[in-house]
Amino acid sequence: MSHHSSTCHSLQCILPPHMVDAIKMRGGEKMREMVETMENNLAEVHALRSAAMNAHAGIVAAPVLAAAPGAEPNQEIYDGQQRSSLPGRLVRTNNDGPTNDDDVNQAYDAAIDTYKLYREVYGRDSVDGNGLTLISTVHHQRNFNNAFWNGQQMAYGDGDGVLFKSLTGSLSVIGHELSHGVVEFSGGLMYRDQSGALNESFADVFGCLVTQYQKGQSAAEADWLIGDGILGPDINGEALRSLRAPGEAYNDPMLGRDPQPYHMDFYINTQSDNGGVHLNSGIPNHAFYLLSQLLGGNAWEKAGQIWYDTMQEINNPFATFSDWADKTVEVARDRYGTGSLEAIFTRRAWRLVGIDV
Repeated sequence: MSHHSSTCHSLQCILPPHMVDAIKMRGGEKMREMVETMENNLAEVHALRSAAMNAHAGIVAAPVLAAAPGAEPNQEIYDGQQRSSLPGRLVRTNNDGPTNDDDVNQAYDAAIDTYKLYREVYGRDSVDGNGLTLISTVHHQRNFNNAFWNGQQMAYGDGDGVLFKSLTGSLSVIGHELSHGVVEFSGGLMYRDQSGALNESFADVFGCLVTQYQKGQSAAEADWLIGDGILGPDINGEALRSLRAPGEAYNDPMLGRDPQPYHMDFYINTQSDNGGVHLNSGIPNHAFYLLSQLLGGNAWEKAGQIWYDTMQEINNPFATFSDWADKTVEVARDRYGTGSLEAIFTRRAWRLVGIDV
């Protein structure tokens, strides 16, 4: 794998590198050129992302608990004008109403939805716990099939209209990317191997929870998809990933088949994708889904609280799946009681994906 194709993983893009590689292998010359341009442009922001990640490793922000009802985040939305430089031209702030650009409005509204989950449910004021302004750039690069958090802001591509539609069209994508910021400001999880897969998984879990909270959906009603609504019109698939059924999100001649495992028996040992961070994240993803089903009701209430508290308390940037699982059980016992169903079901969910707790 080239230097550039590993760039995106460090940047925490929504598009997994195995999908990018499939497009390069199966696409025609035009598709390959599109992917290479995307990778080259991402290389420019890689240094910024790495510096931000290292700066915050091990530093835990103290969430501000005075959650004012109806509070909204400070926001700045920029039009990237299909260029690679960030942030672009400022087009909307908190003082402005909706624009006539759907991407601007979708990015703005989805950031509010993400903020509301963290503020109203977990008492966290923005991604840093201290009211950080949420900065987003839409129309990033030309036909850019990706979205990313670079340590300071969000950027969304318009898609090429064939493989992908506009990346602002999925609330779960925006919730996912902003949740990478929450991980970063909660002490961080190093973006490699199992800690990196946990980083990706936390972002997937909370991308789903943002969607469920916004729609008022119970764990049983939700679709548990990340990237629903962004696949192109002729792509055979539902989304980029499924927490309900890792490995079943898509099966397409161009994109290949969703390779995520749902159990430790199928854990993927690989050097690519920073040690499989977008692949093996399927395992903790599925554990969270199973816990949510076992508990019933709204996933953001108990299961989400256990995961959120674990992120705040684990204080181990190199945490393995076992470290994380152990901490979730400890958190569940502390919050709900040693013999509680919450603690019992948390252990059971991990065992169902092959992790002994």
